[in-house]
Amino acid sequence: MEERINRIKEILVIKGQSQKWLAEQMGISTTAMTAICNNKSQPHLKDLKRMAEILEVDIRELLVNTT
Repeated sequence: MEERINRIKEILVIKGQSQKWLAEQMGISTTAMTAICNNKSQPHLKDLKRMAEILEVDIRELLVNTT
């Protein structure tokens, strides 16, 4: 089982937005966004920061809490 690192998919549901929408906002393919949302790949920190700005959340909300 893969380790769950990001919560981007959950935040998209809470915000009522789709992976396709976020991919368009980020200028990346829907395939790449799907991989990120499924924790198969992780975004670079600068991309994570941009996602947080687009979704209007604190960057920490996009990550799984480690405590």
